[in-house]
Amino acid sequence: MDMTIRPDDAFIVVDLQYDFLPGGALAVPDGDAVIAPINALIKRFRRAGAHLLLTQDWHPQGHKSFASMHEGLEPFEQIDMPYGTQTLWPDHCVMGTRGAEIVRNIDAVQAELVIRKGYNREIDSYSAFRKADRKTPTGLGDTCANAVSSVSSVPDWHSISVSTGRRWTRSRRGSRRSW
Repeated sequence: MDMTIRPDDAFIVVDLQYDFLPGGALAVPDGDAVIAPINALIKRFRRAGAHLLLTQDWHPQGHKSFASMHEGLEPFEQIDMPYGTQTLWPDHCVMGTRGAEIVRNIDAVQAELVIRKGYNREIDSYSAFRKADRKTPTGLGDTCANAVSSVSSVPDWHSISVSTGRRWTRSRRGSRRSW
């Protein structure tokens, strides 16, 4: 991959946790195949003096996105929530469990920031920037808003999705969801 990395760039590793790997509560097929490419990118970003950030799905027991909280409904069914359509998930990444831990064999010891998301029982959060209502900022959203307000300008945000570092989860109906 031809990519120039600068010291003001950031590499965000999203939800690389045991519950999303084979054998986990919400296992992503070949989820563990992303570890080597992610480690290679972490090394490149470190050599450039760039930033490393992690996100961590971090749900309390009884999270409203869990199918187990909706009698008669199964994982991957959808319901209407105040913020829109919600896919129901198997219980996963529950605070303090092994499944919620960040995978130990990624080279993330020097991560500057870990954004925990999904900790509000009432609303899901797929993004490091905004919760599922698309209004409520998560930790990274708050950090960026504070940085922007302090310099009175909006930074240019560019992103690259690395296909070797991304996998999909499938519902029973076969629809793909990026993970």
